[in-house]
Amino acid sequence: MGVGRTSGFGQMRPFDTDTGTAPVGDGAMDLWVALDKVFPQVRHQRCWFHKIGNVLNVMPKSQHAKAALAEIWNAATRADAIIAFNQVVDTYAAKYPRAIEKLAKGRASLLAFYDFRAEHWQHVRTTNPIESTFATVRHSTSRTRNCLSRATFLGVPIMLIEATEQSWRKILSADRIELLLKGAPFKDGIPVIESTPAPQPLAA
Repeated sequence: MGVGRTSGFGQMRPFDTDTGTAPVGDGAMDLWVALDKVFPQVRHQRCWFHKIGNVLNVMPKSQHAKAALAEIWNAATRADAIIAFNQVVDTYAAKYPRAIEKLAKGRASLLAFYDFRAEHWQHVRTTNPIESTFATVRHSTSRTRNCLSRATFLGVPIMLIEATEQSWRKILSADRIELLLKGAPFKDGIPVIESTPAPQPLAA
């Protein structure tokens, strides 16, 4: 599987893959290994929806940890997110070490979205937007698998995606993506403006 993904990524080389981009995904290690081989300069953003699900699956619901986890990814700055992250660790590590181990894995990639424009954070933090479309395709094709010819069956996903795209939400502040694609740095969602030192007056 990893080999296949590496081969597929290799075909993407002509596209822009500078530091202004960050693939979003779950914890599938072969995905990240393949990305590192082909695009070592690209940052990773782990999906918060998958991460929260993995953590909560090994904790009792009575602990209400979901709200504490939301404090991390809803923090206004990376520094505040790290504080909230450490608070979760301090609160639950002793009683639920498995949950904290899952949370701590890939910590840096969970907070990569702070290096992007704040208006785009909700699009970057999770894979849900694209996975909702895939879910529609999987549900429909699984129910019609034995009822269609091969040619028709292969065309169904395209038809379904074209139908679902009518309800897709537009990317927030899409007109501001160009600055990011040009490699402009961001910190806590705000463009970093490098100040130029004022010229010193010449000595008399």
